[in-house]
Amino acid sequence: MNGKNPNETDLSNTRSHRQVGILTTLRLGLFNMGLGLMAVLTLAVLNRVMISELGIPAAITAGVLSLSLFVAPARVWFGQLSDTRPIFGKHRTSYVLLGTAVFGLAVFLAVQTVWQLGTVVRNNDGWLWNTQTIGWTAVLALILAVYGLAVSSSSTPFTALLVDISEEQNRSKLVAVVWSMLMVGIVVGGVSGSVVFKQIEAEGVAGQIPIEVLRTPINSVFSFVPFLVFTLAVIATWGVEKKYSRFSYRSTPSDSRRQRAESDREDKVTLSRAIRILTASRQTGIFFSFLCLLTISLFMQEAVLEPYGGEVFGMSIAETTLLNSYWGIGILIGYSLTGFLIVPRLGKKLSTKVGCGLVALCFILIIIAGFTQQAIALKIALLLFGATTGIATVGGVSLMLDLTAAETAGTFIGAWGLAQAISRGAATFLGGVVLDVGKEIFATPLFAYSLVFALQAVAMLGAIAILNRVSVREFQETTGKAVAIVMEGDLDG
Repeated sequence: MNGKNPNETDLSNTRSHRQVGILTTLRLGLFNMGLGLMAVLTLAVLNRVMISELGIPAAITAGVLSLSLFVAPARVWFGQLSDTRPIFGKHRTSYVLLGTAVFGLAVFLAVQTVWQLGTVVRNNDGWLWNTQTIGWTAVLALILAVYGLAVSSSSTPFTALLVDISEEQNRSKLVAVVWSMLMVGIVVGGVSGSVVFKQIEAEGVAGQIPIEVLRTPINSVFSFVPFLVFTLAVIATWGVEKKYSRFSYRSTPSDSRRQRAESDREDKVTLSRAIRILTASRQTGIFFSFLCLLTISLFMQEAVLEPYGGEVFGMSIAETTLLNSYWGIGILIGYSLTGFLIVPRLGKKLSTKVGCGLVALCFILIIIAGFTQQAIALKIALLLFGATTGIATVGGVSLMLDLTAAETAGTFIGAWGLAQAISRGAATFLGGVVLDVGKEIFATPLFAYSLVFALQAVAMLGAIAILNRVSVREFQETTGKAVAIVMEGDLDG
C-alpha cells in the first residue's frame, strides 16, 4: 500500500497543531479566576450572613454549603459526557459555558432563599425546627446541590480542555498558571467585596442589621458577579478548542488500545474504581489517608472563619470578606516559595512535613489573635496560614506525582480529585458542627471558635504522623503492580 498509516497521519496532525502561548494561557486562567470569585460569594459572604447576621446555626449553614462539594463524584459523569456527546459541535466549550450559566443562576437563587429562611428565624427570635425552617432549608440544600453539579459540569470539561490543548512537556506550566488565577480570583473577590459591603457598616452591629438593609447591596453583588463570571468564561474559552484542541486526533474509534487509554483518563475514574485504587496497596492507603486528613485539617475553618471575624473581632461583612484576600495572597507566596526554593532544598516529603507543622502552628496563632481581639493580628495570622498552606499543598501534591508511575498518573490524580472534594465537603460540615458544639459548651464565642482551630491543629499533627509511615521505595515497588491488577480487573469486566 502506498497510503500512509492512519496512526502516522494522526501523529503528524498532532505535532502540526499550534502551541498555546502565554496570552492564551492567561486568557484561559480567567475561567478559574471566575471560580475564585464565586468561592468568595458562597464560602465567605453567604456563610457569614447566614451565621452571624441571620442567626442560622453553623451546622445547618456548613451542611448546606458542603452539599456543593459532596456532589463532586458527578464530575465523572460530566467528564464522560464531554468526551462522547459534544454540544453544538464542541466537546468542552459548550459544557463550560452552560455549567457557568447554571451555577450563576443557582447562586442568585440561593441568596434569595437565605433571605426567606433568615426572615423565619428572626420572626421566631432564634432557630426553631418547624415546617417553615425545614422547608426553606431543604430548598436551599437543593439549590446548592444544583450549584455544585453545575460547577462540576463546567470545571471538569475545562480541565479536560487543558489536557486536549497541551502536550506532556508543557502541561505543568499551563496548569500552574491557570490554577494560580484561581487564587487571584479569591484575592480580587475579597478586596472588591469589602468595598461593596462597606455601605452596610454604619447600619448596626452583627446580628441586628435589618434584613432589608442587608438585602439590597448583597443582592446587587450576587447579581453582578455571576454575570461577570460568565463573561470571563466566554472570553477564556472563545476559539480555544477549535484552534488548539488535539482531542479528535487522540480519540480514534478504530484504535482499541487508544480507546483503553481514553477510558482511564482522570475524568473517567468512577467512585468505586477510585476506592479500589486507594486501597490497592498498603502504601496507597497510607498516602491517600494522609491527603484526606490534610484536606480536612486545612478546610474545617472554611465555613466559620468569617463569622469568627464578625463575632470575636467585631468586623463588618466588608472586613471579613477581605480576610480571603490575606489567605489567598499567602497561598500565592507559599506556592512560589515551595516550587522554587523549599522543595529543591528540602525535598518533597520533608517540605510537606514542614508545611504541615507550620500550618498547625498558624492555627494556634489564629486562636491567640482572638484573645488580642486585634484585627491586624488575625490578618497576619491568616497571611501566614495561607503561605504555610501553600507549602503543605504543593509539597503534598508534588510528592504524590513523584510517587506515581507515569502510566497510572491520570488514574491517581483523578482518584485524588474525588477524595479531596469529598474530604473538603466533610471538613466544611464538620467545622460547622464543632462550632455549634463549642457554643453549647462555652459561653464565650472565642472558646467555641478556638475549639475548631485547635481540632484542626491536632488533625494536622495526625497527618504528619501518617506521612511518616509513607515509604517512597515501598510505594514505587508495590503500587504499580497493585493498581495494574485493579485496572485489569476493570477491563475484564
